[in-house]
Amino acid sequence: MTHKTLVIDLDRCIGCYACEVACKNENSIPLGVHYNKVLTIGPLGKFPDIQQYFLPSVCQNCREAPCVKVCPTGATYQRKEDGQVLIDKEKCIGCKMCMAACPYGARSFNAQAKVVEKCTLCDHLQKVGEKPACVKVCCANARFFGDIDDPNSDVSKAIAAAGPENVHSMPDSGNKPTVRYILHKKNAPWQPNPPKML
Repeated sequence: MTHKTLVIDLDRCIGCYACEVACKNENSIPLGVHYNKVLTIGPLGKFPDIQQYFLPSVCQNCREAPCVKVCPTGATYQRKEDGQVLIDKEKCIGCKMCMAACPYGARSFNAQAKVVEKCTLCDHLQKVGEKPACVKVCCANARFFGDIDDPNSDVSKAIAAAGPENVHSMPDSGNKPTVRYILHKKNAPWQPNPPKML
């Protein structure tokens, strides 16, 4: 199997928002619409022992994507060859059922186009051999992109190097999210129920 996704190293992320800006610029995203949003988690603890981290929130490219299951027109679909969850805007009727089904709030309604939108992992850049814009611009080298089912991919190598106790994912309610986050306890305790993206 092949399943393309992201691994984000929160130990490295400095909350500069370059990924947010690059995403909006690359995809011509209007105001009020987000494919990628950096959340601030914390501060945690008690002074003087305060901890905080930044959590870039994106579509989790779930293996059992609930958004795909509820879409009445087939506009939201999962590509078999790489597991990516995408939207065919020509088929989208703007019913927002996929938005309601997403447990992470990772979809936005584009009122101008009257369709739902989300992260595509910059599919148009992948087609010409490039990485997603957010990965390319990350000045802290905190983002990795690749096939999580391939042990030789950048994402799998990052996960292996971090160790299983330092690799986290968003809450799984049977949808099997694939995006992984690296966070060591010495830097901050992982919050298992972070706020939704929007």
